[in-house]
This record gives sequence, C-alpha cells and structure tokens, in this order.
Amino acid sequence: MTGLIAFREIVLKVHSRCDLACDHCYVYEHADQSWRARPKVISPEVISHTASRLAEHARAHALPSVTVILHGGEPLLAGTSRLRLVCEEFTRALDGVAALDLRIHTNGLQLSTRYLDLFAEYGVKVSVSLDGDRAANDRHRRFADGRTSHPLVLAAVDLLRTEPYRHLYQGLLCTVDIANDPVAVLDALVELAPPRVDFLLPHATWQTPPVRPDDAPDTYARWLLRVFDHWERRERPVPVRLFDSLFSTLGGGPSLTESLGLAPTDLVVVETDGTLEQVDSLKSAFEGAAATGFNVRDHAFDLVTAHPGVRARQLGLAGVSDTCRRCPVVRSCGGGLYTHRYKADPGDPAGGGNFDHPSVYCTDLRELVDGVAGRTSVRASAPELSDPAALAASQEQLTRDLLALLNDGRTGDPDWDRSWGVLGSVERSGGPGTDALDAVLAHPFTRTWVMACLDAGREGRGDGPEAARRLSALAAAAVLRGGLDLPAEVAYRDGEVYLPTLGLLRLGEPGTDGRAALYATEEGYAVREGGRPEHRFGPAAGDARWQPVRTWSPGQDAAPVALEDLDPHRNCFARPPRLRLGAGEAEEWRERLDGAWALLHASVPDSAREAAAGLTTLTPLAGGPRAGGWGEAGRHGPGALGVPYAAGVAETALALLTGWRRARLQALTEVADLYALDGEWQHPSPWRERPVPVSRLLADVHERVAVEAYRRATASAEPDGTDRINRALDRLSGAAELTSTGIRLVEQLRWELKAVDA
Repeated sequence: MTGLIAFREIVLKVHSRCDLACDHCYVYEHADQSWRARPKVISPEVISHTASRLAEHARAHALPSVTVILHGGEPLLAGTSRLRLVCEEFTRALDGVAALDLRIHTNGLQLSTRYLDLFAEYGVKVSVSLDGDRAANDRHRRFADGRTSHPLVLAAVDLLRTEPYRHLYQGLLCTVDIANDPVAVLDALVELAPPRVDFLLPHATWQTPPVRPDDAPDTYARWLLRVFDHWERRERPVPVRLFDSLFSTLGGGPSLTESLGLAPTDLVVVETDGTLEQVDSLKSAFEGAAATGFNVRDHAFDLVTAHPGVRARQLGLAGVSDTCRRCPVVRSCGGGLYTHRYKADPGDPAGGGNFDHPSVYCTDLRELVDGVAGRTSVRASAPELSDPAALAASQEQLTRDLLALLNDGRTGDPDWDRSWGVLGSVERSGGPGTDALDAVLAHPFTRTWVMACLDAGREGRGDGPEAARRLSALAAAAVLRGGLDLPAEVAYRDGEVYLPTLGLLRLGEPGTDGRAALYATEEGYAVREGGRPEHRFGPAAGDARWQPVRTWSPGQDAAPVALEDLDPHRNCFARPPRLRLGAGEAEEWRERLDGAWALLHASVPDSAREAAAGLTTLTPLAGGPRAGGWGEAGRHGPGALGVPYAAGVAETALALLTGWRRARLQALTEVADLYALDGEWQHPSPWRERPVPVSRLLADVHERVAVEAYRRATASAEPDGTDRINRALDRLSGAAELTSTGIRLVEQLRWELKAVDA
C-alpha cells in the first residue's frame, strides 16, 4: 500500500431524496444532477458490499478506527429498518478490525424516539442542520410549498438534548448567509447548547460565485468576524470548529476541518447505487466532477485512492496554486475548499476547467485568518516568549517528562529501579528536597544525558549500565544538596563518579569499578564504601579526591553560574570541551569573563540582564575563537553555553552574547511552536549565498539583532547591518510557516532593532 493514503472516513448515502427544498443545496440545486438517476434508498446489497470493502481497507492499512457518516438527501427517510441494517452490517464487518465511529447528518424533521433508540443502541452521533434563528433558517430551509421547518427542527434538537439521548448530540451545521444577522444566528445556536457548531461557507466556484450584495470581496469574512467577536464577548460558550481550526493552524497544529488547512483529504463517498465518488461538494463544480468510475461491488477502496482527483487533494502545499503558495496564510486557509477553486477555461470549447486556482473566497479567507490572528495573537502566543520564568519552568518540565519516558522504557533493572525510588523519595520530602531535585534536573547536561539514552534506545544500541550509573549519581546529588537522611548509593566507573551540579569524586584507582554509599552531614558530605571507615568530602573538607564544580558570578544580583569542566556529558557542543582547568587557568578565565560581562553591561545592558537571568552553565571550549569569536549553544543543554577558553575579553563578550541568543532561541523552539512546515519554502538570506528554510533565517535574525546592537555600541557596526536585518525581518513577516508565537517573536525583534536605531 506504499504511497497510497488510507480512507478513514466514508460518507454513505442511505437516501438520495429530501423532505425539504433548500435552495442552496449542493446536491439538488447545483451543476451535478446525477441524483435523478440513482435509487432513492440504498439496497441491502450495497450496504453489505460497502461494509466488507471498508473492513478490507481498514485491515490492509491497520487503521485503528474508521468513521461512517450516514448522509443523503435526508438519511432519516431511509427508515429505521434500513438504518438498523446499516448499523448491524458495519458493526459486524469492523468487529475485531477497527473501532467504528457511526454518525448521521440530518435536517431533523423526522427525528423521533424510534430513531434515537436505534442510534443509542449503536452509538450513532447526530448532527443537525440549522442556520440560526427562525428568520435565518426560513431564508433557505423551507418545505417545497414554502412552509417553515424551524419549529420542527427545534423540537428535534430539544428531543436530542433530553437525558436518554444527550450523549448522541454531536453538534449543529450552519450554512452562512450574509443576509442573516450574525449575532442573532450565534445566539440562536448557542441557546441549543450544541457540543460543537460548524459554520459552512455556501458552495460556490468562479463560474457560480457566492452572493455579494455589496460586491465586496471580503463580505463573508466580515460576517464571520462579527460572529467571532460576539463569540469572544460571550466567552466562547460553545466550540466552533472553524475558529478552533484557525487557532490550531495559527499555533502550528493541524487543521480540524476539510475546508481549511493543508492536511490531505481521507474521505470517500458511497452513493445509494454503490458508486464510489470523491467529496460530495464537487457536485457544485460541474456534472460528473465527483465521479471516479469505481463502485463497491467491483473495486477496492485502494483503487479510489489512486484516482487523480483524489490524489490531487493529498498533495498538501504542492496541491495549491502558485498564488496560494506565496500567501502568508496558506497554512491556515489551505487554499480553501478544493471545490471552491474551480474555474472553467473560457478558451476550451468543451467547457473544461481545473482547480489550480485560489478559492473563490480567497479574500474572505485571508481577511478571516488575519482577523482572528490579530484579535488573539497576544493570548495565543506562548508565555515562554516573554516570561523567562515560564521558559525555565517549561524546560524543567520537559526534562522531567523525558526522564519519565526514559524510565518507562527500562524494566527489570534493579540498579535503575533503586535509584528511581530514591528520586521519588526526594520528590516527596518537599522543602529542601524538592528544591534540590529541581536544581539537579535543571542542570543542562541532565537533559543531554537523557536524550543520549533515548537516542540509543531508538537506534537499538542500548546504553548498558551507563544510564543506571548516571541515575544513581543524579539521585545522590539531589540527596546531598537537600541534606536529606536518605540512602544514596552510587555506582562508579574507572574509580570516579560525577555528581551533577556538585563535582567529581574519586573513589578508587583508575580502571576500578564499584559502589559506595553517600550521605549528607552537618559539615558537608560523606562516603562509606564496603568496610572502609567514613570519608568526608565536600565544600569544607579540603580533600584532593574531590573536585567541586567551580562557579562564577556575572553580577552582584545574579545567581552564580557553573563553570562546568567536569561533566562527561558537556561534549554537546560543536567543538570539543577543554579538559579540567587548573586553578590558575580557572582564575584567569573568571577575570576574562568579568571583563567581558562588564563590556556587555556597558554596551547592551538589556541583553546582559536577560542572559544573567537565564544562563546557568558555562563550559570552556578547546581552541581559540572562530570568526567573530561566537559562542555555542549546547545540543539538548538548556541554559548552557560553550565559550572558547582562549578568547580575549572582547571576543568572550561577543561569544557570551551570541551564545546566549542561540541558547534562548533553541530553548524556545523546544517548548513552543515558532513555525510549522519548516523547509517547505526556501527564503533568500542577506548573509548566505543560497536560500534557507525559515528556521535558519529566524535564527540568523534573532542573533544578529543583538550583535548589531553590540557593534553599534562598540563602534564596530557593519555599514549595511541594519538594512540586512530589516530585509530579513520583512521576509519573515510574510513567511507562511510562522505561528502566532513566531510572528510575535519577529515583532519583538523588529522593536529591538528600532531601539538600536534610536
């Protein structure tokens, strides 16, 4: 089945006629009139064939679940006996193959307890079509003789909302008519307490465009935005799938509806005669637009997945027009519903056409997406973008989640389980114990170790006893830092053990492995190994076998920063770390760091304060500075920077600045979605010869805004530095990949640059 998409949803036409005469119906009132030649009611044979084909398809693609939507015309006209047969056949066919999600879309006129009892038996969820209050609904949804249907629909919804059936109530389907009062429409729908509301644009094409009384290209967007504003004022009383879908795509997630977004369509339609067709709305385009030439008697569903019309709707970004590909909101609107893109070719005497065009609602969709984004951008942006404390908390939680994932994959390892139990005891102790555990988990190279273990597991390499050794050291470090009366046994290798955030303890000769018990004392720490007497070590012990982690203070009010040259997992930088610094070397490095920090505070005080608040660890790197003396953010090491040890004061200052900017952006991307579909577009960069993906361009700009500020303050700015950054920011502002949070970040960078210019 390679390369074929699986159908996870089928629309089953159980009755091809309707008891209403809605003048906006795409089945009866638009271009395709094939319904006239089809049987009114689906036959038992077609039901059986369809159920078997769906089970065959689900089995072949190992689908966990499938959805069957009973449709029409009006599906309730099929009667309870035929609908029962549908429920029985599909339940039987899918038993043991895939979970079955049965639904029905109805106008509600025939809905009664005999139908709802049947639906309750088989768990059939019910959606009802209703266009709002009576005035709105009567505009289109009338009987053939002009009578209103509104009271009957309300009675059906009221019945559906009663206690025996309330769990079957799935939502309301509302077709937009700009002649209706959007506020009154929403209020009428909300009054019925639907689990969800679907607002649907009336089907139209470039040949039969939507009604626009004022000839404005954004009429429908303005109507929907009035609904949105009222929905917001009412504090979002019910879910609205159109708006929820926009929230999702603007945040980097998937679309929640076929009419928006770039997700491939996974739906096939089965007509009452067993004909297999594409999505039903295509009937609005031209006669036969939905046809595939296949049927359930003779053809498997996989043949339909290979149909060119179906494949065209699986291409995502490649399936939209060139105009849409260049549009910054294409991830959210997805080019609009496929049907709405159809345009006939005036030069074709046969009246042919294609769907390689923007939607006939193009301007509406652009205004709708921009309108929702503009109204919600501040709330929708990740708090980590503006709140360093929130970023730190999210990073710590991410480490905890990854460590828990690592623990889930390790079963039957007594050494691991013992240390995991100690961590649990530290967590439960509260107070100093919780603070100590937080500090150990916030150590940047804890994450580096966890990710290394997870990568080894995914690649099938295994991590041997190393993972359990590191976990025992992690637990022991938390016990010692918290001064807790808990057993903390560590496993050491090659005669030594590194205790994260504390230091390196030598327990034996090189080449020896063993175990030792560590515990806290009033003076510091102590170790007992086998029958040997207690040995004290730590801050006040003055023991040559103990090498503590050195620290450096970037300022009077700043927390100490670890100068980490011991942790074996500090090799997460692009170049190798220096070995343990001698006492004199460490003091010289502190002096250079002091000078560099003073230079940063004098030139870019805001960036210096930001770095001081988030920087926890510095690692000296081997070799001198590279071009520009730039620092490095460690892979999977939040809060850690690698700085060339041999760099001078000015070079170290620039390394601290650029390294921190890289680390901050990396930390943001790990806990917040700044962009989606990275790499689908390539963007020209003022600093690179070839176009780059949005992630690279954003990283360059994020770093260079701070560098430009530093160079301006130190009289070393490039002549066209600001112009280059502005060109890149302009490109990012129109990038379709950016999420709400990414857009806000670009806005922040633009304000930073304006401050530099000022």
